[in-house]
Amino acid sequence: MHATENTKQNIKTMQGVTKKEPGYDKMSLESLEVPVPKEDEILIEVAYTGICGSDIHTFKGEYKNPVTPVVLGHEFSGRVAQVGEGVTKFKPMDRVTSQTTFYVCGKCPYCQKEQYNLCPYRKGIGTQQNGSLAKYVVAKAKYAHKLPENLSYEGAAMSEPLSCCVHAMYQRSPLDLHDTILVMGPGPIGLFLTQIAKEIGATVIATGISKDSERLELAQQFGADAIVDTQTQDLAEVVNQMTDNAGVTKVYDASGSATAVNQALPLIKKGGDFVQVGLFKDKFEKLDVETIIQREIHYIGSRSQNPYDWPIALHLLAKGAIDVSAMVTKKFLLEEWREAFESVMSGDEVKVMIQSGESFS
Repeated sequence: MHATENTKQNIKTMQGVTKKEPGYDKMSLESLEVPVPKEDEILIEVAYTGICGSDIHTFKGEYKNPVTPVVLGHEFSGRVAQVGEGVTKFKPMDRVTSQTTFYVCGKCPYCQKEQYNLCPYRKGIGTQQNGSLAKYVVAKAKYAHKLPENLSYEGAAMSEPLSCCVHAMYQRSPLDLHDTILVMGPGPIGLFLTQIAKEIGATVIATGISKDSERLELAQQFGADAIVDTQTQDLAEVVNQMTDNAGVTKVYDASGSATAVNQALPLIKKGGDFVQVGLFKDKFEKLDVETIIQREIHYIGSRSQNPYDWPIALHLLAKGAIDVSAMVTKKFLLEEWREAFESVMSGDEVKVMIQSGESFS
């Protein structure tokens, strides 16, 4: 195997932010063995990991997908530390990121179309396979991507959530410049969706609630044609004015709030699309199904991402279509992970990054 100086020095242990068992919190910084890549794998020295909303749901015990114990973290960047014997695509010190897919069956109808996000046997990094909130993480070489030269490690650590948004806007309900859309929820996903939509040329109405005022202003900075505080403004009035009472062509929900969903459904033109990107806290929600039926609305789920989305996301980042500096509002060191999670849960930050090593300063 090829190795960097770090692995040559026989560094055998590292720390990882670990969800130890189901329930609220149940997390700690644990001492772990540095993994050794198998024949088709690469060992990545992690630079940055972004904290995802699903990580917060996992912290709170609301997300049932992760197995335990498991190291969290799936939005990451870094450089290759070691490659497996069969890997020729990468070499040590290559700057990389990776898709979150770690294992799929390769046989089901979804795998045959590389729709790995739908494989019923899929195992993901940071949920069923140890993730990137550590010094090192293992990824399958075939799912990893070299970084464009002009893309920073911070920017590359946003390629995964951006790929999820690309999946929603390029695959699940393709967006074009003739669309007028609602983006519900100005968190990181909503702000990514807004920037993608403006890159495509669509008209965007970004919504949030009163506590989201700074994020709504950021959406406006990113090109949103209108921003609406749904607690103090009449969203229907804004939509009707901007669409000549026809309604928006599409809604992308990044809020995971049934209240927001039900507010948006009657504002979609008949036959329009509602794309569910955000995760709900609960499995079952009360939705306005009558409006879905009567307006013949297509209610579309958008789950994660697949290999078709990543090249687009990296291209958008490399060309500067995504404002990385404005999105990353706080950074923490790995040992400060709890403070980092608390900062996300406070709602005061946009994208919070955890830095795994000083060598990437």
